[in-house]
Amino acid sequence: MASKLKKLKDLERKLTVSVPVEDYDSKYSAKLAKIKSSAKLDGFRKGNVPDDVLKQRYGDSIHYEVLNELIQESYPKELQAQDLKPASSPAIDILDEDASKPISYSAVFEVFPDVKPKLSRWTSYEKTEITLDDADIDLAIDDISERYCHWDKVERAAQDKDQVIIDFEGKIDGEGFEGNESKDFKLILGSKSMIPGFEDNLMNKSAGDTFSFKTNFPEDYFKKDLANKETEFFITLHEVQEMHKAKIDKELFDTLAMEGIEDEAGFRDEILKRMKGEIEQQEKSITKESLYETLLKSNDFKVPQSTVDEQANSMRKDSLMRMGQTPETADDDLFPAEDFKENAEKRVRLDLCFQLY
Repeated sequence: MASKLKKLKDLERKLTVSVPVEDYDSKYSAKLAKIKSSAKLDGFRKGNVPDDVLKQRYGDSIHYEVLNELIQESYPKELQAQDLKPASSPAIDILDEDASKPISYSAVFEVFPDVKPKLSRWTSYEKTEITLDDADIDLAIDDISERYCHWDKVERAAQDKDQVIIDFEGKIDGEGFEGNESKDFKLILGSKSMIPGFEDNLMNKSAGDTFSFKTNFPEDYFKKDLANKETEFFITLHEVQEMHKAKIDKELFDTLAMEGIEDEAGFRDEILKRMKGEIEQQEKSITKESLYETLLKSNDFKVPQSTVDEQANSMRKDSLMRMGQTPETADDDLFPAEDFKENAEKRVRLDLCFQLY
């Protein structure tokens, strides 16, 4: 058995393998003999069917079984002989399957790069420290009291931080689109949970108002078919509700599973403790990202595109699953894999660097 390696673009390689006639004949004869021992054909006793009759009937299937086995067995051996570490499954092309001559095929695949990490610039990474003061604690407590608020109906025009209950329908060029309408939809004004311009157009509107307005989807909207499209929304406003923040009391402490907290001072201490824990994790995370960026800048090398594609598809799958969807059911323009390519390449490069430690 012999093989020849050719370097293609970047990390792509082409391995051409030639398998001796003897290897083919040995496998073919063994398979033919096995069939002969059990074959039952009209006009012949079991085990006595002539070889030429068996070849006429089973020859093609035996031939392709042998080809497949020869490739499956020879490919990993030749990879080892050439000291190759493939990063992708091969694209196999049978070049010559004439059984009277050596069987030859080619395998095109990507290999992992030969990486020698440089660590000289690691001292330039930034260590992050986050400060915490009383104002930050006040903001955190205010945020908690808003998140655990209750809502009361009011007879006035809607304003910032009110909750409105609406029906809406969106149209692009007079036509609807997926997810373009909802009934009795609850929306907190100022939450920025809708596309830009949507919430602004609900300000100063009152229960019973019916109106429409136009706004554009963002250019970087995750659904590419809607990105930057002008959309007209038709609104019916049913109710305006005013926020009443949660009281800082025992009921709130129990809701937050704060055991042993009895008063506002204890609540404040507990919030401070939790924030310090979160800040410590954030500092570690940001510092780690700085280390990673320094490592990436110091080590610029080609990575297998097949591995990047696999990583990008995996990241897309994770994003879709967080939305309750799967790659099989989601539209292609919903979180397209192309949007994950840059981060996928960084992750692959980091993995290759870290494998050497």
